[in-house]
Amino acid sequence: MSDLFGKSHSGTEAIAFGARALNSELFRELFREGMALVEETASYLDGDGRSESRALGRAATLAYSTESMRLTTRLMQIASWLLMQRAVNEGEMSPEQARSEKNKVRLDFQAPVMSGPLWSELPAALRSIIERTDRLHERIVHMDKAIYETAAEPAANLVARDIDRLANAFGARRVES
Repeated sequence: MSDLFGKSHSGTEAIAFGARALNSELFRELFREGMALVEETASYLDGDGRSESRALGRAATLAYSTESMRLTTRLMQIASWLLMQRAVNEGEMSPEQARSEKNKVRLDFQAPVMSGPLWSELPAALRSIIERTDRLHERIVHMDKAIYETAAEPAANLVARDIDRLANAFGARRVES
């Protein structure tokens, strides 16, 4: 069997969609969008956001502070992931280095609560940035899984298939752990 590029495959190899995605226009657009969002957020929090937060009530000010810190943390993690993937694309880092460094980048943070009375009291610009960051985060998590989890899954499936074959050959039942 051969792929779209004429390369021959036996049919048991995983197709490296994730690795190809990193070299795609999709990733470049994701990178541009992520970095632009980081810049927009920094500009907003240092400018209009600062003055808008002064006009809020006590509870909303606390919510603003909390959400802006969470937002900043999320964006720093997103930016770290994007920069690491770009380093792999440009040959500054090997995929193996990225895989080990990836553990330092946290993409598993809790999604923001975008409802409730305090949410509606936050400035519209901050709410918009939080919502766009959440959507960007979802897309990055999806790409991250495509890159880093796809390669491990087929090997596990092949091992499970071989264990099942052995169990069938010897008349034993496979016990799930």
